[in-house]
Formats: sequence, structure tokens, C-alpha cells
Amino acid sequence: MKIGCFIPQIGAFASPEAIASAAQQAEKLGYDSVWVTERLLFPVEPKNPYAAEPDGKLPEVYRRIFDPIETLTWAAAHTKKVFLGTSVLDMPFYNPVVLGRRLTTLDVLSGGRLIVGLGLGWSDDEFEATGTTHHQRGARADEFLGVLHALWKDNPAGFAGRFYTLPKSYIDLKPVQKPHPTVYLAAFSPQALSRVARLADGWHPVAVPFSAIPGMWGSVQTMAREHGRDPGALKLSIRGNLHLSDSAAGEGRWPFHGNKDEIKQDIAKARELHADELVIDATFSPGVKTAKDFEATNEMLRELIG
Repeated sequence: MKIGCFIPQIGAFASPEAIASAAQQAEKLGYDSVWVTERLLFPVEPKNPYAAEPDGKLPEVYRRIFDPIETLTWAAAHTKKVFLGTSVLDMPFYNPVVLGRRLTTLDVLSGGRLIVGLGLGWSDDEFEATGTTHHQRGARADEFLGVLHALWKDNPAGFAGRFYTLPKSYIDLKPVQKPHPTVYLAAFSPQALSRVARLADGWHPVAVPFSAIPGMWGSVQTMAREHGRDPGALKLSIRGNLHLSDSAAGEGRWPFHGNKDEIKQDIAKARELHADELVIDATFSPGVKTAKDFEATNEMLRELIG
């Protein structure tokens, strides 16, 4: 199982120096990948509750955030071999042709180290700010992935859909990774899991109980087989949002919430699920208040993982 960690991209302690230092530390500690997230706005009066917190409020750290792609480009420039992942870019915010070029550029500049995590988003405020809507997100996502595949694999590349069009064009800049970087989708609904099975390279569950993963992952593999794909080629990349405490969280706790012994249990569960990758985000852990705390927590996690 490969291991990834997040780098300090958001919050008051995020800075160019902190990002570069944490990425270099992760590489030295033997992490396989470093990751960033996406949050576009911190609305004064949000239209939607934040599902990851019991009170529905966005964590304060989201008030200050570096752009994910530029952050990874900066991290790439300060490292040599660690992979660079997005967890996740929200497809409705982007034009697929423009995003495809940016991602290709990052893969080339990093020497083929990009991992692409994509999602559909959830914030109506962010949809409004980007001139889009949550309506027809699924149909748009299908075409979005179709455009990315055309850009990465075809030359000349073209795509004609209901929502997106790529006039047939010569595009000589292609990813270093062939046929393209790994594309994970964050997905929960049956329709979204079907999209993983049909169009992605793997599933990237976030805040999904361990008890639910086998059934959902099995469904993805079954649907992949039904669409003529090899289910064994699909990858499972689990993201854990760390909330480390001194005392045990006990029964009913969320994954990666609790003391060190409970976190070790969760790491073992990820291995039991035969996850290809486990990615842990220390950003929101209560004890992480500074960039040094962030690095100390990533070091501690690496020791727990072994």
C-alpha cells in the first residue's frame, strides 16, 4: 500500500516556505505522494452546510488557501520523486480543455509525477461564483472526462458533446505518463460510482466508513466488468482526515478520529481492504497550529504506518 500525506496549502500557516519544506520532508520520510485540496470560497452566509463538521460550519483554515495546481507546481520544483496529487479538483469550476493543458504541463514539468483526483463539488456559493450549477453535473462530468482523455491520448484531438466541444486540433504536448496520469474520482452515489467504473482509473473515497467501502468498491468492480473493463486494473485510494486526540474516541467514531492506537487500527483496516493507496490529511487535526506542527504530525504518521 502506497502512502501519501497532505502539505500545508491552507490556513494561516500556509506559505511558500512551508509548502516546499513539507514536500521535501515527505520525500525524505519515504512518503510516496503529497496532496492538496480545493476550496474556492469561505462564504459569509453559506448556502449549504459543510457535511464534514457536526455543526455544518466551514473550518476557519479555509479562509486562506493556495490554488491546488500552482501549489503542486511549487512542490514539484522542490522535490525529485514524490508524486503530486489533487484531492480533489471540482470539475464544474473548470473548462476541461484549459484544465487539461494545465495538468499536462504539471505532469511534464514534474517528470511524470501527477495524480489527478476529481470531484463534482457541493457548494452552491462556489457554483454561483464560477457561473455553473449543480444541475446536470453528472452528464457534464462524463463529457469532461471524455475531453481530458482526448487531449491526453489523441493527436489531432477532438470532442463534440452537449456541454463541451474541442475542435479537432493538433496538441503535441502530452503527459509523460502513458496513456495519461492516474485519474481518481471521489464518489458516493450509485451514479457517481458508475462513472468511476466507466471512465476513471480508480475510486478516491473521502470520509466513507470502512464498513461501507467493501460494498461500494465491489459495486464499482462489478460495473466495470459489465462495461468491458478489467476491474482488477482499477485502484482504490483512501483519504483519511486526521483528528488526533490524546483520549480514545471510542465506538461510532469517524475514520482517523481518535488516539494513536485508533489511528493505527484505521491504517490496518485500509491494508485489510487492499487499498492501493492511503492518503492522510493532517490539516484539521486539533494539534496542528503551525507549519512545524504539520511536519511533526506527518512524521508521527509515517512512524505509525511503518
